[in-house]
Amino acid sequence: MYGGNMEDFDEIFEEREEEERFIDEFPTSMIADPVVIRGAGNMTMFGLSNRFDTEFPSPLSAKVAPEEYKATISRLNSVLKKTLPVNVKWLLCGCVFCCCTFGCSLWPVICLSKRTRHSIEKVLDWENSHLYHKLGLHWRLGKQRGDSTTMMEYVLLIEFISKIPIHRPD
Repeated sequence: MYGGNMEDFDEIFEEREEEERFIDEFPTSMIADPVVIRGAGNMTMFGLSNRFDTEFPSPLSAKVAPEEYKATISRLNSVLKKTLPVNVKWLLCGCVFCCCTFGCSLWPVICLSKRTRHSIEKVLDWENSHLYHKLGLHWRLGKQRGDSTTMMEYVLLIEFISKIPIHRPD
């Protein structure tokens, strides 16, 4: 049982309420909007473009070196360069035999497209764990509505990770 005065206990409780109100009123960190990198290729299949633009976006300056950014984009583009031509061949084959198979001939290309997205996500996970999380960034593949069309497309999202406030009490 508590051996002190109950008044002392109430005062401590009131101080904590004031601290919580102060923390709620003034957020400790502001997180910027993610940087969106759209596909820049001449062909898009199932929302995934055949390449991403290597031009360095200005919001990433002082966060990551342009060389590291270009190396990551070139790794992603190499995955797309290897997988999308195979996907196109399967799509053409699937379209030719679509009427005979009642649409089942399109399943291989759908599975290959899913495999391509999974390969890109694996590259991004490796890049995040080895470099970008240390820099306070997180890359991911996300869906967004296209600018000129109502169709969805896959884009690269570079999100800023909020830093843990070490000056805030537990």
